[in-house]
Amino acid sequence: MSFLRNVAKCMERIAPLKLAESWDNVGVLLEAPCPRPDALTVLLTIDLSQAVLDEAIANRDIAVIVAYHPALFRPFKRLTMSDDRSKIALRCAAAGISIFSPHTSLDASPRGPNAWLASGLGKGTTGVITPLENAPTGHEGAGAGGFHTLDESVTLTEAVKRIKAHLGLQHVRLATCPEHQESGKDRITTVAICAGSGADVLGSTKADLYLTGEMSHHEVLAVLARGTSVVLCEHSNTERGYLAAVLRKQLEGLLAESNPHALVICSRVDKDPLVIV
Repeated sequence: MSFLRNVAKCMERIAPLKLAESWDNVGVLLEAPCPRPDALTVLLTIDLSQAVLDEAIANRDIAVIVAYHPALFRPFKRLTMSDDRSKIALRCAAAGISIFSPHTSLDASPRGPNAWLASGLGKGTTGVITPLENAPTGHEGAGAGGFHTLDESVTLTEAVKRIKAHLGLQHVRLATCPEHQESGKDRITTVAICAGSGADVLGSTKADLYLTGEMSHHEVLAVLARGTSVVLCEHSNTERGYLAAVLRKQLEGLLAESNPHALVICSRVDKDPLVIV
């Protein structure tokens, strides 16, 4: 079995592609025609930018890039070096590096990014917002979003403190609903969660707090009017920590069953494009 096929097989055990949204582009996105000989390292990244690809090409041990967001999404009419996405494909193929993307299959996993975000909020019970019908065996509890109920309520200030510590962020954006601005009434017990962009998944879910990466101005206003506060961390900041804390160890452990020398590493240059200054 090729190393790429083994990576795809192991990722299927972690997050079956059946869990992905129908609109998504997941799985093997590029199979290098001439793979790098003896390369047994997987590079994890949220976004496959030119900088991340430079990092991968410089490391001769990297055979596969697992890019959380699909590096190739829209159809190509031509492949040229003047277009960023086709340039990614051409450079990967020329360098012997393949691309795999899990995206919404991981989002829906019961042990995916939303569960990881919930683990930083404090002891409690975690479920999903919209359960998936007929989830594959071993992935019961899969579904869209996350919903965490704390065993003991905390103040909004404490909830934000925990989120920042878990994600390693100095700053987040906070929208406080009128109810939570009243003295002694800023208690948080329930948190609705969506890694990445949250409006569609969170919908009108009733919770004390929404935790997500991004929402539009008017979407935030609508949530505040329902008596829910909102924490926005920027899109990929809600996803990136999961790669190092959970996925790296999972994937490396599964690969070791047939490739004992396989390694999984996280990109050092992948970062959210937005910075609060």
